[in-house]
Amino acid sequence: MEKVTLPSYSSPPARPAKAKVLFLLLVYALLGFSIATLFRKWSFSIVDAFYPVPPHVQAALTRCRSLSLSPGPSPEFFDRRESDRYVSGTKAYLLKNAKIWTGGRNGTEIVNGDVLLDKGMIKAVGRVHRGFLQSIREDVVTIDVHGAWITPGIVDLHSHIGDASSPELEGASGDDNSFKGPIQPWLRSLDGLNTHDASYELSISGGVTTALVLPGSANAIGGQGFTIKLRKTTERSPTSMLLEPPYQINSSFPVAPGHPRWRQMKHACGENPSRVYDYTRMNTVWAFREAYNKAKEIKISQDEYCYNVFAGNYNALENKPFPEDLQWEALVDVLRGRVKVQVHCYETVDLDDIVRLSNEFQFPIAAFHHAHEAYLVPDVLKKAYDHPPAVAMFATNARYKREAYRGSEFAPRILAQNGLRVVMKSDHPVLDSRYLLYEAQQAYVYGLPENLAIAAVTSTPAEVMGMGHRIGYIREGWDADLVIWDSHPLALGATPKQVFIDGIPQLEHPYVYSKPSNFQLRPKVPNFDKEAADAIKYEGLPPLEPKEAEPDTVVFTNVKSIFVRANGSVQMLFTAQDDEPAVALVVNGTIKCTGTTASCLTSSLLADAQVIDVKGGSIAPGLATFGAPLGLVEIAGERSTQDGFIYDPLLQKVPAILGGDVALISAKDGLQFGGRDALLAYKYGVTTAITAPNQRGFYGGLSVAFSTGALNKLEEGAVLQEINALHVSVRHFGGAPSISTQIAVLRKLLMEDSKGDAGKWFDAVRRGRATLVIDADSADVIATLILLKREVEEKFDSTIKMTIAGALEAHILAQEIAHAEIGIIQMPVRPFPSVWERLRILPGHPLTEKSSISVLLEHNVTVGIGIEEAWSARNTRFDIAWAALEAGGTMSEEEAIALGSTNVEKLLGGDVEMEELRDMVVTEGGGLLDFESKVVAVISPRRKAVDLL
Repeated sequence: MEKVTLPSYSSPPARPAKAKVLFLLLVYALLGFSIATLFRKWSFSIVDAFYPVPPHVQAALTRCRSLSLSPGPSPEFFDRRESDRYVSGTKAYLLKNAKIWTGGRNGTEIVNGDVLLDKGMIKAVGRVHRGFLQSIREDVVTIDVHGAWITPGIVDLHSHIGDASSPELEGASGDDNSFKGPIQPWLRSLDGLNTHDASYELSISGGVTTALVLPGSANAIGGQGFTIKLRKTTERSPTSMLLEPPYQINSSFPVAPGHPRWRQMKHACGENPSRVYDYTRMNTVWAFREAYNKAKEIKISQDEYCYNVFAGNYNALENKPFPEDLQWEALVDVLRGRVKVQVHCYETVDLDDIVRLSNEFQFPIAAFHHAHEAYLVPDVLKKAYDHPPAVAMFATNARYKREAYRGSEFAPRILAQNGLRVVMKSDHPVLDSRYLLYEAQQAYVYGLPENLAIAAVTSTPAEVMGMGHRIGYIREGWDADLVIWDSHPLALGATPKQVFIDGIPQLEHPYVYSKPSNFQLRPKVPNFDKEAADAIKYEGLPPLEPKEAEPDTVVFTNVKSIFVRANGSVQMLFTAQDDEPAVALVVNGTIKCTGTTASCLTSSLLADAQVIDVKGGSIAPGLATFGAPLGLVEIAGERSTQDGFIYDPLLQKVPAILGGDVALISAKDGLQFGGRDALLAYKYGVTTAITAPNQRGFYGGLSVAFSTGALNKLEEGAVLQEINALHVSVRHFGGAPSISTQIAVLRKLLMEDSKGDAGKWFDAVRRGRATLVIDADSADVIATLILLKREVEEKFDSTIKMTIAGALEAHILAQEIAHAEIGIIQMPVRPFPSVWERLRILPGHPLTEKSSISVLLEHNVTVGIGIEEAWSARNTRFDIAWAALEAGGTMSEEEAIALGSTNVEKLLGGDVEMEELRDMVVTEGGGLLDFESKVVAVISPRRKAVDLL
């Protein structure tokens, strides 16, 4: 500690007489000023004593005084010794020997020590001595976390949990939007909050402790949001979940006792409100201005009224109550700076509109949400009234509609570099908030600094929602919401060992396993400086087309490991010791030699070769993706950019010119090449996409396999396999034919001869010559399919090649599926109970000992993984790595890679004989499944080329 020398002070000299006079005059002046101030403060009471005040004016007087109070905690809040959410009987906990990310010093403060929790609060951080413990209470529960990381609880700034509840049911979901008008500031998300949402427990298991539940984005002004703690309360009511609710929830026009509490308001601009109300952007912005002008008029009339109240002009107020309007009071509060305005806004035009609106009516914006183009126009945001808004965003979820088309994975780092606060959010259930930390991890991989990445889901959203005085930090006096992690919070797959909310542990029997020591360290990440610069240079649409290496010979040096396809699976061909990296010689797109430099290379070869140092990288099979209509849809929200939906004979009449009910559509005819989602998938190691026709119901048609890096259908190697498999779905489609009807149709198609393409392909299935892929999740449906498969096989003395896709309840029948020789493609890889037929998921760590994938693999079921939305194909390698981590160390690297490559191809009717022509992926700085690696090349034997990425 730095030694501090205190200054010394001696007695002052005697004061001269003149100075004494001046001193006394100063004292009298200060005394007079104080009396005058007190008089002004008490004048109303004195006047009231002599001049009766009309009753309505007396009430307005108190109301007028409250209008000048700023929201936030009162000074007394920081003197609290017990949380207002403390549950009597909760034990005190001492968490010892932790690495504590406190949120202090802009997220750079890390304390090695202890955390003491008591009375719903954090009582001490650092080294807690026994004497201090005894002064608190004697029955403290001590938990030695053995150096584990502890962070504040995860805070979700944008959630619809409880309002858009899961599973989605007609009578219990969809309370997050109103379709009664574009401007509705009087609505409240609290009034639709369902306490039976299946998401609460799941989200807590991912470390989420607090969420701001916002109305949806169908309205320009959708209403008021409310902040909740996710833990279940003994009262079991929505109200009991609230964190510092505004006083308005219990009184229409309250007079706040002291400082008012922050309120939240949801705005939305652009496509969503325009689409719902058949508005253009001009209509929507006018609706905003009209609403704010109405609120401004009310505010002015209130201010004028209060001027007369304070001036004692009671005659002017005779028979005039305080000007109020229940519908508009929340928007008036926005103009008074008492509301955190959260704005759903994507494109530059919309961001600029709302910034101008904020300056016209002089209200601050808390955050722009989604804001996919914000990183391109940071200076626009800085012009907002009072202060620049924060930006709450997804990490890689983009291109699902026009507004999101220029979204970039580098947006968080670019915004932070421009001094804007970054928040990662879930928009739950758009993304499962259980994995909100994963959004921060991805932002970190693509360049957001470590301190800001963790802050983006803890302290920053807490501050943006006005709750930074009690959540988002690990500090003495803050709420006891924190998470003990099994690894560094930014390590892929980081899982809570325990979650505390209000000092109460939330995980009854957490299942975790000891991860390797390197998982406790800050992950290394690649350098994406050029890619980030290009994102700005090309206004969000940087070129993604691969560049073919010019020489026929390419040499990759410092290769740490090589994996190859073999007999429909993946095998490790080579792994080097730290001091013995290998080289790989590639000639005309084919690996000719792997091993030492001496064994593979000659001076003449090197003279004509391009040499690439992969710095301990790897070569592995290119990954395959299935599940989303990749290659058929470029922008899901724009019909003109997609192939469209096929006819379904169970839902509509199929035109005779097409072949009627026995027609089958092939996805190969609708392929679109060069799409950004496909090229991004290629850039990140997913070289093959298998896509079935886009369907609404039972009929799915014939799938196709194509290269995600191809730019047109006529290019060599663009179409890898014209027909892969026959696809159908057996699901609850909401108003479509029943499950039993769909099964009856499938039985008839499999058991009886029929004409046309349908007859041809279903006959091939029952004879074991073609693969049938059935999209289903329900264990009951899967059981019926097992019986149907057995029935068909007995009749035709054959073995049907059947794969079930989706399959989130398949783990329940793992043994039966294995016995029936049915393959599974689980999608999504991390299950979520979005609908009833997905309710019985196996969530994995920390809630269950095993994941659904690990259970299926234990029973020798062939498993692949799939996706549901095209943008997520690029993340396949991370999905595989996460699935391997959830297996608790029981899955080899070869088995993991197979989950997203050979298994997917095999389960979808891939031609195994063509294995030697499949692409290989080269990574730099680590293996294919490592956060720290970067895909740098694709080796294409079919095209006799190497693409440099």
